[in-house]
Amino acid sequence: MLGCTYGTLFKTTVAGGSYQEGLSVNIQGVPPGYLFTEEEIYIELMLRKPGQGELTSPRREADVPIIFSGINAADTMPGFNNAGYTNGTPMVILIPNVDRHFEHIEQYQLTNRTPRPGHASYASYQKYGSWDDSIGAGFFSGRYTSSIVAAGCVAKKILKDHGIEVTAYVREAAGISMKDMPVGEIRKKAIAYREVRKQYDPIYLDLFASNKMKPDMRFFEKAAILAELEKRIPDIAKPVYDEEKIKEKYGINPKLFCPDMEAADAMYAEIMRIMKEGDSSGGIVEVVVTGVPAGMGEPVFNKLDGELGRLMSIGTVKAVEIGCGIKAAAIKGSECNDAMRVKDGKVIFTSNNAGGITGGLTTGQDIVARVAVKPTPTIAKPQMTIDKVSLENKELAAVTRRDPTIVPRVWPVVEAFTAMIILDAYMQHRAYQAMRKEK
Repeated sequence: MLGCTYGTLFKTTVAGGSYQEGLSVNIQGVPPGYLFTEEEIYIELMLRKPGQGELTSPRREADVPIIFSGINAADTMPGFNNAGYTNGTPMVILIPNVDRHFEHIEQYQLTNRTPRPGHASYASYQKYGSWDDSIGAGFFSGRYTSSIVAAGCVAKKILKDHGIEVTAYVREAAGISMKDMPVGEIRKKAIAYREVRKQYDPIYLDLFASNKMKPDMRFFEKAAILAELEKRIPDIAKPVYDEEKIKEKYGINPKLFCPDMEAADAMYAEIMRIMKEGDSSGGIVEVVVTGVPAGMGEPVFNKLDGELGRLMSIGTVKAVEIGCGIKAAAIKGSECNDAMRVKDGKVIFTSNNAGGITGGLTTGQDIVARVAVKPTPTIAKPQMTIDKVSLENKELAAVTRRDPTIVPRVWPVVEAFTAMIILDAYMQHRAYQAMRKEK
């Protein structure tokens, strides 16, 4: 299978599947001297994993990562304090599947001949034939995005060390939109959202808050903890949020990250209304990148806005726009252009319709992008389909586990993938600028 690698200097390769043994991510280009732990990677994975409530699939994947390589096993010399730090070799992170019980596999087996409309199951069968990994949609399942989130966690930490921050959030869901907010305020809400999820997440409390799973353990020790966890997964209760207390203290809705709490409440209500009809809904995720230098990116085929267009690689994304995006087609040049002035020796812009990118290069403004997330293809309503083997007409009523909307789980993926794209471009920019001949 081709197409599972992204990046030039920060290069990420993902592998695995929904009902295989798990997923893996291999990252080349991680600088030496960084400290990463399973706990901090899990905090990001926790945001996108299923089984967290009414807005996600009931599948109870733990999404607990194991750092397999790329870090020092011990201090390398007397007097050195570098155990657990990255050493410049490829960093490999494993994410084992622990909720793939036979009764769920059997559900897929019984329905795999009748592909779900709107899903990749028909096209993948045409590509791979009878060898297609269609249990749980295989590599076309949202499960694979956990590998992107893990790689993005690494990228975000490196970027932040260089003054660059990436923040995504739910801008619109089920037709309900949030009000405009300063990115600083949104980031405060993002910190609060992560804190609340940690406080209520049973896996985090069981493995990390209790110090049961520690960074200095051997691989087999960590694997043994997950083997024991697999037996308990069906009995682990879902988080039960004290919503009023959380809203009063943190000003967020704990079930989906829209920083505008009033809009988040309305989104949730509309998503649930649509779900009760047996249907699903979509939405828009927005991502903002701050701290990028001007002139970053490459022209023609590798323009940075073109690279951000690769957010379409996220399976549920159907459109990507930068800045004012598609609205540019309906306004005048005098309205679309971002006028420039000099103030206190610095260039400032009067607007940011370009989304921080012109000619494929950064302007130094915030990068702003939005992705359109389609409704979940798997719905409870009957749908017309076919038997992909016998080529007979059929009717499908989905019985597999599903999300009423994918939007609340996509924003961490968008944030992570954007960080991967930006870090790769930033590393190329730094290398190129270092080689540039000065007068």
